[in-house]
Amino acid sequence: MEMTVPLPTAASSPRRLKEMTPAQVAAILAEDPRLIVPVGTCEQHGPHLPIGTATIIAERLADDLSAEYGVLRAPTVEYGVNVVTERAFAGNASVRKKTLHRMLNDLLASWEATGFREFILLTAHEHDPHQEALATVITSVARVRVVDIYAIPIADLLEGQTEHMHGDEVDTSLLLFLAPELVHLDLAQDYMMSRESMRRYRRGSLRVPKGSPGSIGRPSLASPAKGKALYERFREKISERIFLAPAPEA
Repeated sequence: MEMTVPLPTAASSPRRLKEMTPAQVAAILAEDPRLIVPVGTCEQHGPHLPIGTATIIAERLADDLSAEYGVLRAPTVEYGVNVVTERAFAGNASVRKKTLHRMLNDLLASWEATGFREFILLTAHEHDPHQEALATVITSVARVRVVDIYAIPIADLLEGQTEHMHGDEVDTSLLLFLAPELVHLDLAQDYMMSRESMRRYRRGSLRVPKGSPGSIGRPSLASPAKGKALYERFREKISERIFLAPAPEA
């Protein structure tokens, strides 16, 4: 006689795919065929933040949204397409756009074959080639939704910036709220770019300058309270647009 293992309940704990048996996954799929896929990066965010900053942010959002809405959460894709830097930073690891694209195509095809019908690719890295790798994933019948948290307006929550940069007031505030033990604020260095330089930087036509500490923006203005406000904004807007919006007509 086959014994069943209780499922984690919604609004209590994340429904992490890697912690479940196939039978548990199938039971949830029968009710909700969605899968949250957090996609991170392994790159410098300045001398004051961990290399996995973007990954930590995406994972926390994925866990909280999974717990709140009872949606399955895939293992994290830890590597993304990094911005090229003029000098090396120990520990950085990047993949090419086509590599990330092919890997996601393969993963989603595998999950689609087992019954998933909607994929929510969640990332905290707005580099254009990285975003393009996610946005061009192809499935047979399943819906793919790419969520770039930094596409959400946040200017009203900032003091020294009007938008997200990199290892900046935004990233540093979020980490001070989510994982303060990983932040070395005494090492933070402000480094600003012009709007045109930021545009070229995001598109991949401008390297992170050698004179930069590896971060861009004003991390010195970061605070846990600001991080809490930013995180709540991201979670609220993603909930409204992805999880609370009416399902599209078939």
